[in-house]
Amino acid sequence: MNRQVQAVVMFLVGAVLLHAGFTDLYLRYVKAGLRPLLLAAGAVLMVGAPAAVWYEFKGRRRHAQQDRREDAHAHRVHDDGPDPGDEHDHRVDNDHGHREARISWLLLVPLFALMLVAPPALGSYSAMRTGTALQQPYGYAKLPASDPVPISLVDYAGRAVYDHGRSLRNRKVRITGFVALDTKGAPYLVRMALNCCAADAQPVKLALMGDIPPVLRPDAWLQVTGVYTPKQTKDPVNNRPIPYLQVTEAKPVPTPRDPYDESWNR
Repeated sequence: MNRQVQAVVMFLVGAVLLHAGFTDLYLRYVKAGLRPLLLAAGAVLMVGAPAAVWYEFKGRRRHAQQDRREDAHAHRVHDDGPDPGDEHDHRVDNDHGHREARISWLLLVPLFALMLVAPPALGSYSAMRTGTALQQPYGYAKLPASDPVPISLVDYAGRAVYDHGRSLRNRKVRITGFVALDTKGAPYLVRMALNCCAADAQPVKLALMGDIPPVLRPDAWLQVTGVYTPKQTKDPVNNRPIPYLQVTEAKPVPTPRDPYDESWNR
């Protein structure tokens, strides 16, 4: 890859990062807290690309001047004329360089794809093939007095399993997540939790019982209202505990702005 192609690719990568950072597209790849670093990286790449072209241009001018001096010196020393083999070698090298440059432009295809097509967030297919990643939290914040209590799926699951539901008893909760079905058709409410980026996203699952809609579509987002139940099951993938929620109401909702849950590592 020649320097011009490298600079164009660098500039476009920076543009993609800025485009993702100034829109919600970046939330499909990294956690929200990394947005400033993403924008900074994009700005550095876009500034560095023209600088790389400028230094390449200056270097070529310097080398061209040096080549002219060397050619002039060679003509003074050799009066028999240039070697025909030198011209042939130069032509072969030039053709190889053109082919390499044309192939290098194919690297731009995935960049344009990232700008034009927003990939979907990880959903039920990944969730049901990965074991639940529920972790014991360091502590539990006091729940608000509202009824029902809006609570994240990860927070409810942690309180239900590791706090034995003490802070959830006699409280209605409202939880949002996407639907996943196991091989037997049992419904789960899931959020993909992440530490850094979508590459390390892992599911936290909540089994549903009670007043569940008769037809559930995998990956559809639901807002469910219900109450704590001590019932638990085991994830068949990694044998980790999955708590249940006794559902009293469920309704479809649009996909949230940030489809991933970061609350497990705060």
